[in-house]
Amino acid sequence: MSLLPEGCIANVISCTTPRDACRLSLVSSIFKSAAESDAVWERFLPPEYQSIISKSFPCPPSSSSPSSLLCLPSKKELFLSLCDHPILIDDGKKAFSLDKQSGKKCYMISARDLMIVWGDTPTYWRWTSLPGTRFQEVAELICVCWLEIRGKISTCILSPGTHYTAYLVFKLTAGSYGFECQPVEVSVGLVGSESQKRSVYLDAIRGRRMQYRLGRRVGLFNRSRSLGWQASLPRENDDHHPKERGDAWLEVELGDFYNAGDEDGELEMSILEVRAGDWKGGLIVQGIEIRPKQ
Repeated sequence: MSLLPEGCIANVISCTTPRDACRLSLVSSIFKSAAESDAVWERFLPPEYQSIISKSFPCPPSSSSPSSLLCLPSKKELFLSLCDHPILIDDGKKAFSLDKQSGKKCYMISARDLMIVWGDTPTYWRWTSLPGTRFQEVAELICVCWLEIRGKISTCILSPGTHYTAYLVFKLTAGSYGFECQPVEVSVGLVGSESQKRSVYLDAIRGRRMQYRLGRRVGLFNRSRSLGWQASLPRENDDHHPKERGDAWLEVELGDFYNAGDEDGELEMSILEVRAGDWKGGLIVQGIEIRPKQ
């Protein structure tokens, strides 16, 4: 292998993934030089990255200009910056980043870019700013009995040949209510085609506590079926309950989608709770994130 030109090795490495390139850089000095070259990391960046960056601006609280990204000393630094520091695009309505393992494109649709029923009615929802968010505003649910949130994104801006998963990114206030035992229906699918639907819980912790208390009172294993409760507590690692993110927000999986890249359509995601008619409040929505399935 030492007889091969560095450019040849770099060309081979560029056909792998960013994760593989980092591993191959440990093989030898010539592999390290090839794996960290601009020729390799240019291939890991999306073809239109310069256009995306030139029309973007930083997510708060960053003060650096995204245009300065193009002046970074290496394409590897640019790649890693786009992985760790999302940038705002589409007039601040979406956040763009790259998946560190695959280099695939990731997006978060802001709450302002979602269709929220009664979202502009102050009696039901209010718009506020919170620290640690990617966007200037988030939506806080005051009180509704009809919860309906929908988001759309063009499939042509997603990476082709990629399995994606969509997530609702949210928080619950200390006084939130209506989500303890009542699931919400979520779906992901192309507009005009049948979507995959599933039920998820937004308040897993209080839901588990309530199930436990009610179970002790009435005999969980004897009465659960007749009352419609689960006979066992939800598992911590299932995908029907929210998980805490590294940024201290919660996320719950809405569904998967395979973007073949051979058609131009719109991917629609929805969160609904319209059947029970119970009043709900205390939900804070930052947005919907679409990223490659791990």
